[in-house]
Amino acid sequence: MSDPTGVLARPGEAEAAADAAAGAAGVRVRVLTELSELRQVDRLFAAIWRPDPASPLVTPELLRALSKTGSYVAGAFDDSGMVGACVGFFAPPAQRELHSHIAGVAPAAMGRSVGRALKLHQRAWALDHGVDTVTWTFDPLVSRNAYFNLVKLGGVPVQYLTDFYGGMRDGVNGGDDTDRLLVRWDLAASRVRQASAGVLPRWSVADLTCSGAAIALDRSPDGEPVPGRAAGDTVLVAVPPDVEALRRTDAARARRWRLAVREALGTLLAEGATVQGFDRAGWYVVTRPARDGGTS
Repeated sequence: MSDPTGVLARPGEAEAAADAAAGAAGVRVRVLTELSELRQVDRLFAAIWRPDPASPLVTPELLRALSKTGSYVAGAFDDSGMVGACVGFFAPPAQRELHSHIAGVAPAAMGRSVGRALKLHQRAWALDHGVDTVTWTFDPLVSRNAYFNLVKLGGVPVQYLTDFYGGMRDGVNGGDDTDRLLVRWDLAASRVRQASAGVLPRWSVADLTCSGAAIALDRSPDGEPVPGRAAGDTVLVAVPPDVEALRRTDAARARRWRLAVREALGTLLAEGATVQGFDRAGWYVVTRPARDGGTS
């Protein structure tokens, strides 16, 4: 395979990309083992998600066990202290896979690419531990997370999970159904290496529609979901610009978006379609499988 960027052939690529990302974000990322630091992770996640005290996202004791048994617990630090953290655990041994369960960045550090620095540190760490793949879930309605996961990291959604965690009463999910996309991050894949080096694909819904892409889910001028037809080889699925704000201002409309995206994107993935990417304007770009020797 040709590689005009030189990304694929460079020795130590994952470590170099992780170091560059940390430097650009102004943080130091490292694995955590001390109980005092694990307690900081617990406090950081609680400040970000604001969960019901009776149902914490993690506990210091759990983080201690994960760290002691060799799973991934890492923090990002700047001169003010810990500003981000990420926690993952291993899948069954034969899968050579890590599941990244939770990652968060302090509100004061948002916009500095601290999350990218954490994920690229995780990638380098995983490869160093013989892991080929990292998986995680994210809410398909959150546009910025879709762009981050699919474009800036090069992950690929492989499954739509309906109400995966059940009801979560916290300051982020707001009691909404916890539909999630399961993302697969093939750590040595060319798209991941290029994304790690900052070489990002660009998707344009305007260009795709001019080329004949169908719109399975659109937005009305007043922001309502508008179902369309999932016909043709390439299909587009819209999401709201800011579903977290929408949950606070119009919970009923946010619920309509949840059901509409579940129907459009969930059905496409169940039928074997592949999410190729995400337009930053808030659109999933999906290709449907060929059928009966041709396209449908």
